[in-house]
Order: sequence, then C-alpha cells, then structure tokens
Amino acid sequence: MFKPGDYVKVEFVKESTGESEWMWVEVSSDDSARRIVFGRLDTEPVVNADLHRGMELAVSYDNNGALQFRPGFTFTFR
Repeated sequence: MFKPGDYVKVEFVKESTGESEWMWVEVSSDDSARRIVFGRLDTEPVVNADLHRGMELAVSYDNNGALQFRPGFTFTFR
C-alpha cells in the first residue's frame, strides 16, 4: 500500500498529559499484511520530547485510525 519515499501524517499522543501533535513520517517500507509502516520521523517534535527528527519508527495502521498521505489525502483504516 505504501512505498518507500511516501509520507504519512501520524498523530502522536503524550500519554502523561494527553497532548498530541501530528507529524510526518517518511516511509522506508510497508508490511500491509501486518498493517505496519516503517519509516523515519520527518518532523521536529514539540510536545513529545522523547522523540526526535530522524528517529526510526514502526507505526501501526491502527495506531490512530488514520494515516494521511502528503498532500492532504486521508486514508482511514478500520
């Protein structure tokens, strides 16, 4: 579903405060059978100080119900 070089926008919630921020993740690979996107954080976090730009991540399609392609196309997974 996702290809290397795609960007997805993912909501990251800080559990201790409930604050959240949306950040871009650059896709390096996708495992659609397991519904996981692997990639690198492409935004400098403001709320989530434990994350940093360039950090390698694995994000579940079901993480927040939606991943958003740049620019502005939203795909919802249920």
